Amino acid sequence: MPQFIFAYHGGKTPETPEAGAAEMEAWSSWMASMGTALVVPGNPVGLSKTVSNSGTADNGGANPLSGYSVVEASDQEAACKMAQGCPMVVSGHGSVEVAELVDM
Repeated sequence: MPQFIFAYHGGKTPETPEAGAAEMEAWSSWMASMGTALVVPGNPVGLSKTVSNSGTADNGGANPLSGYSVVEASDQEAACKMAQGCPMVVSGHGSVEVAELVDM
């Protein structure tokens, strides 16, 4: 079955411990809802650097990556439907790019 990477962009730091706990519960519930389709739960990431032929920038780029996961789905449309449940998408605080992983 094809695998797809979910590249998370955006999000925000919870303002209180209670908001942080609620956010973690939302992520845990969403990930659990995907069952065995969630191949690699992934992780959040720190500030990235952008490397180009003109040098290295420390600003994270135009749309910084905030985390990733890998899922299995029958096709990209099915993977996109799974991504619609992402807490960042539901809250409006972020987005998910969905791309098929291609075997080389």
